[in-house]
Amino acid sequence: MHIDIRQGDLTEQPDLDAIVNAANTDLALGSGVAGAIRRKGGNEIDEEAQAQGPIALGEAVVTVGGQLPNKFVIHAAAMGYRPEDHRVPKRPGSLSSAPIIRNATLNSLRLAEEKKLASIGFPALATGVAGFPVDECAEVMLGAVREYAIEHPASGVKLVAFVLFGKSDYDTFRQVFNRQPELP
Repeated sequence: MHIDIRQGDLTEQPDLDAIVNAANTDLALGSGVAGAIRRKGGNEIDEEAQAQGPIALGEAVVTVGGQLPNKFVIHAAAMGYRPEDHRVPKRPGSLSSAPIIRNATLNSLRLAEEKKLASIGFPALATGVAGFPVDECAEVMLGAVREYAIEHPASGVKLVAFVLFGKSDYDTFRQVFNRQPELP
């Protein structure tokens, strides 16, 4: 498995079989990454996602890619507004936590594996309106991908790209990536 850190627009990555939506537990495509996916991919993605919701924090579902250049969108619930979401422990000042982000990342990879996808692209989960720190997000998500790669050496997922829109987020993910050990 190869990990790639990119700066750019997640919705413009034609070499990736699927991209991940930083979703809420209702799976409604609102603002941020989700809004960009809805605007560029079409309402069918939103409709198909909401039909599968709500889901628990840390879970993920898959939909079509609509007009995006990707076959699928994986919706990873890293935050939520439902009463049951409020009962799940969060990082102070955030609508998410390291365990939620870790589970959302691992469940996205499992769905990619189930769909027999070779590549997947992630944004920084829960760092926008959910307020989770980018550096901690990078540690958690990169660690989860490494964990998955070690536990699934025969995985068909060969490329995991982290696509960060802003330079600061890109730089943070790159720094964290460079501090972590190489994959076997």
